[in-house]
Amino acid sequence: MNAPDAPVAPSSARTPVAHPLLWLLAMAAGHVLARVAVSPALKWDEAEQILWSQQLALGYGPQPPLYTWLQWAVNAVVGPSVLALALLKHGLLALTYALMWLAGRELLGPRGAWWASASMLLMPPLGWYSIRDQTHSILVTAMVCGAWWLLLRLVRQPKPATFAWLGLVCGLGMLAKYSFALVAAAMLVAALTVPQARRALLSRGWWWAPLVGLVVVLPHASWLFGHLQEATASTLSKMEIRPDRHLGHGLLSLLEGVAAMLLLWVLLAWWAFRGALWRRPLTPVAPWAQQVFLRYLGLTLLALLGMVLLGGVTNFKGRWMLPLLCMVPLAAFAARPELQAHPRGNRYTWAVTGVAVFFVIASGLRPWYSGHSGGPDELNHPAVELAQSLRDGGYDGRGLIVGSDHMLAGMLRTRFPQAPVDSCAWGAEQITRCVAANAERARREGRGLLLIWRSDRFEPGWWEAAQAPLAAGTPVRETELPFHMMRADAPPARYQWRWEPAAPAAAKATP
Repeated sequence: MNAPDAPVAPSSARTPVAHPLLWLLAMAAGHVLARVAVSPALKWDEAEQILWSQQLALGYGPQPPLYTWLQWAVNAVVGPSVLALALLKHGLLALTYALMWLAGRELLGPRGAWWASASMLLMPPLGWYSIRDQTHSILVTAMVCGAWWLLLRLVRQPKPATFAWLGLVCGLGMLAKYSFALVAAAMLVAALTVPQARRALLSRGWWWAPLVGLVVVLPHASWLFGHLQEATASTLSKMEIRPDRHLGHGLLSLLEGVAAMLLLWVLLAWWAFRGALWRRPLTPVAPWAQQVFLRYLGLTLLALLGMVLLGGVTNFKGRWMLPLLCMVPLAAFAARPELQAHPRGNRYTWAVTGVAVFFVIASGLRPWYSGHSGGPDELNHPAVELAQSLRDGGYDGRGLIVGSDHMLAGMLRTRFPQAPVDSCAWGAEQITRCVAANAERARREGRGLLLIWRSDRFEPGWWEAAQAPLAAGTPVRETELPFHMMRADAPPARYQWRWEPAAPAAAKATP
């Protein structure tokens, strides 16, 4: 067994109310309450999950299935709703911070572990944008934090059971987002190049990790090989791969992505600790861990540069950097463990706490801000009033709903959970085929069909393409409703819809 380079500081005596995990749960609960209270409408990723989670599948287009499986399970308990979406998202965010806290406790005392975890709040893709509208990026970051915790634990105390847990987390990471493969590869190579970590990773029971990981991933991998184009086309498009290799644009985008991740954290750490961050020589709490961190970062940077130089990638989104760099605060505080006793440490703690409180408040005010500073946000839509208007117009709550976009369709599923829902968009030919398939499904299942469109996401020719496969004669109705939290002089939300009740069942022949 490999002994740690330095003992982890024991937990100081404290009352249960002071435990950081309790406050983490309180923050998650605050975000859930704010999201449920602020609007019954849905953002992009939320609506996507509400639609995908109507059924279990081995794959869901461009994303691995784990998040949707979890959403399906939560929906089964509380119903497809904003509450279900908020519970899963903020539960996973709490898990992310908790796992990084556990990773920090492998190297640092309570204060340093809290800083390593809470500092991720200062990374905008996790601290803010994940609150606004993200799903898979949150889940993969949680799995990355779990992988770092288990890797550090393995080096300190290698056990077969820990290898199995690491394999499980890595398998789930691959089912969360495909970018986890880069994280896992860089972690493995970095650890194998450090003697102490290599001895631990090759100790008794090491084979449990690849075995468990393979078992977890294999069912989805079988689906992926048959749907490779479907699973990769969207991500490759977002990378903006250019054959002529716009090198400067790609490097600038990479630099912007890294800066967007780390700049706020660096500025607050500098404000709190000043020269203590760099004046003294580094005295890492565990030299082997510092070597692993540095080599991991070097390998990750080389991989990203290779994507620019060799792959022609010209666009890097901030959320893509999140799982790759979420361990940077842990590495920094492990490199300077003396900061845990710094007299200005409370300043950093209060700064992070203030940012956390600000994000909770801002998340509740964002629809009001959107409504008073510009056009309507998705969350300004009058979901409850629209559902009532459809009921008043004859919709039975069970008929198959086809929306002009997935956010409208997802919003209506939360109001009519007994109805199957789909969206048909992006091109006249695709819209016509999609509506025809849904009309046939409605006929086969004995349901009515509701077509609905909204004016603030106008796609020219949608109604013509959507009605092409349907029988003529059913009128198209229009509903106007005021947006929520908008200026009094703002134009209302406008919806057009067409409801075709199910055909009456044929009367049975009398004997």
